[in-house]
Amino acid sequence: MYVAVKGGERAIQNAHRYLAEERRGDREVPELSLTQIAEQLSHAVSRVMAEGSLYDRELAALAIKQAQGDLIEAIFLIRAYRTTLPRFGYTVPLDTQAMAVDRRVSATFKDLPGGQVLGPTFDYTHRLLDFALAAEGHAPDEALQSETPLEDRLPRVLDLLNSEGLIESATAEDPDAPVGDLTREPLEFPADRDLRLQNLARGDEGFLLALGYSTQRGYARNHAFVGEVRVGHVAVELVPEELGFAIEIGDIQVTECETVNQFKGSKKVPPQFTRGYGLTLGHNERKTIAMALVDRALRARELGEDQVAPAQDEEFVLSHSDNIQATGFVEHIKLPHYVDFQSELELVRRLRRGFVPSQNAAE
Repeated sequence: MYVAVKGGERAIQNAHRYLAEERRGDREVPELSLTQIAEQLSHAVSRVMAEGSLYDRELAALAIKQAQGDLIEAIFLIRAYRTTLPRFGYTVPLDTQAMAVDRRVSATFKDLPGGQVLGPTFDYTHRLLDFALAAEGHAPDEALQSETPLEDRLPRVLDLLNSEGLIESATAEDPDAPVGDLTREPLEFPADRDLRLQNLARGDEGFLLALGYSTQRGYARNHAFVGEVRVGHVAVELVPEELGFAIEIGDIQVTECETVNQFKGSKKVPPQFTRGYGLTLGHNERKTIAMALVDRALRARELGEDQVAPAQDEEFVLSHSDNIQATGFVEHIKLPHYVDFQSELELVRRLRRGFVPSQNAAE
């Protein structure tokens, strides 16, 4: 039970002012601009946009600044703001094969159509602190110029397996089936894959990372290979009612991952590879790979596999993946619970008064 705290209004106002002072820090130090955050803390901005379900780099930068770098608090601010926005309609599905690719790698094939595109990545760095970054006014690096433009449409890596019939088809059984909207309807179980993917895309990166890691360590008996990771920009198209055809309204950066997973087959389906899928806003490779691992684990029921691991339990995964709900429930216990605690305190005191130690109790 919560109780109202009376007489604390002035204290709360002072706490807000204190928070603002702490957020600003030493006033001798120049204040961060939103452009600096958006341009130089781009991975943080990408995470806030992805888990906040709102693609707006400037607003994400503002939320990060207001939250003093607490990304979950920033995600909370973006989610709250998102609820105030009108909805004009639904866009057509993104054509990620037409992505303007900044990065595209495969762990399954060395030589593939279009080639490996390393792009911007920490994968090959030595994880040593670069103290040159601490030097003020150092000369900027030269801009990187691409010598060979990428193809307009890079073929999907998994099409190589699909051409031999070695992997399940990615085509939906009913392309015209309605797609659920997790932001408008409460999640119910069992959940179809469209809703599961929406949930995972908004889910906490750390939680999904741990679950994805668990599947690799044997808790879903499902070894995965990264078929392809793509990072780049895709066009967003909308079909206005008055026009009746799609028009491009902008482009957004996304990260996409498809995994190749083992499947022994069944009485009706021959042995073949299966797929896991992840797609997030911004540059979020770690989150997207983890999402694909968990997506595949959650398909155990539809593939007739034994559900023996936490990552395969859709109610457990989907009910606990949202960091805003988790934060609210975890942090609410620091709010006043005086009545609850006093009742339990009195109960323990009463039980102790009637407690008589057993004569046979060990010394």
